[in-house]
Amino acid sequence: MQYFVHESSYIDDDVKIGEGTKVWHFSHIHSGAEIGEKCSIGQNVNVSNNVKIGDGVKIQNNVSVYEGVEIEDYVFCGPSMVFTNDLTPRSKYPKGSTAYKKTLVKYGASIGANATIVCGNTVGSWAMVASGAVVTKNVPDYALMAGVPAKQIGWVCECGLPLKEDYSCKECDRSYELIEGSLNEIK
Repeated sequence: MQYFVHESSYIDDDVKIGEGTKVWHFSHIHSGAEIGEKCSIGQNVNVSNNVKIGDGVKIQNNVSVYEGVEIEDYVFCGPSMVFTNDLTPRSKYPKGSTAYKKTLVKYGASIGANATIVCGNTVGSWAMVASGAVVTKNVPDYALMAGVPAKQIGWVCECGLPLKEDYSCKECDRSYELIEGSLNEIK
């Protein structure tokens, strides 16, 4: 075993965990889940059945990653942020996993503490969702989202800093251009 699991955590059968990953206190990884290499799964994290998590992902304390959620490489999920998987849940009328709406969090995206990602949406690559925001629609690559419901308030660099009007980052020297509403890094 080339990964660490704290003795207080539960790992069901038929789970794949990549080398160098750490699963901390009181977490539960359900059957069919796949977690990539060099991930950090914080305290009291629930990873449901058949969830796929890429390499280098950091999931902070008290996050539940429900079935229907896919997280690509190098995503950051802040403390107590929330995923959903059913737009019309009823305890009396459960629909089961075939009715879950897919949520995709793309490469390098960051989701702040206590933010909510409503199911059926995609969070774009390198996007940043502010703490406490509620995402109710797709988030473009590099978008900075804030508020309830979340609205785009700007653009962020791959390094995470907000971009100025010229779409260049003074910290890491990356430059971008806005083409038809999408931000693209200049090579």
